[in-house]
Amino acid sequence: MTYTIFDTPVLRTLVRWTSIFILKIAGWHIQGRIPDTSRFVLIAAPHTSNWDLPMTLFAAFALKAKVYWMGKDAIFRPPFMGFFKWLGGIPIDRSRANSVVTQSIEQFKKNKTLILTVPPAGTRKRVMYWKTGFYHIANGAQVPIVLGFLDYRRKVGGIGPTVLPTGDIEADMVAIRNFYKDITGKHTLLSINSAGCKESPVA
Repeated sequence: MTYTIFDTPVLRTLVRWTSIFILKIAGWHIQGRIPDTSRFVLIAAPHTSNWDLPMTLFAAFALKAKVYWMGKDAIFRPPFMGFFKWLGGIPIDRSRANSVVTQSIEQFKKNKTLILTVPPAGTRKRVMYWKTGFYHIANGAQVPIVLGFLDYRRKVGGIGPTVLPTGDIEADMVAIRNFYKDITGKHTLLSINSAGCKESPVA
């Protein structure tokens, strides 16, 4: 994988304490801990605002988690390409529906250590479902799904339970839906329908 800010010892420590300070000043608290496993899909939910990415990175630094995240390839153009990759970004082409899941699974096959952060909503607009790319990535790569969260109402973020995908997406989404049902996004736009998901190969 690309060399990132998490691989720079002195800067990593400095940014961690800076992140903790920023979160404290903003009134946020971090809960949970990173699981003792080297590879997993980390849900970043609910995803309702552009603020979710920096808040997720602050939380990751506070938790000492080396995370990678997927972003539209448009933001990885010069002069910011190197900077976003340094922050752990992986450019993806969302115009090719199946490529996101396939490329993500390939990354897990190539790397013995990988925490891939995936926002389950395919858009920050008002939606009544979660796109299920994150599930297909974890199931295809045979890695756990760790439930990360940002609750803007309580100003609490961190790590929740771990779900092992069984291949029965409807059953597995019940546990995931139950965990997130009381967690509020920044714009309170995301809700889940009775099925808990919409089949989609795109995260």
